[in-house]
Amino acid sequence: MDINLLALEKLTTPDLETLMNELIKNDFSKLVQLLYRIDVSEAKLKNILQANPNEDAGKLIAQVVLERLAATKKARESFGTTLPKIEDDAERL
Repeated sequence: MDINLLALEKLTTPDLETLMNELIKNDFSKLVQLLYRIDVSEAKLKNILQANPNEDAGKLIAQVVLERLAATKKARESFGTTLPKIEDDAERL
């Protein structure tokens, strides 16, 4: 199961929670890789999981993932509108 980050952004919260729980149960290494690719803070996630031991881990992880995806999207939008177009050498000649 390869997870496309753009497709991940389009998942509903319950679907993302379900996906996180499936990864916890069936492919934990893929979950770790996904969290790394999204750049989720390991320390933050660890603190949240330890502070909420009786909560659904998939739900907690999904919340952190959603926060990180929102921050990434906001950064993409802010940089996308302000960066000048870079011409390649062939166009300048």
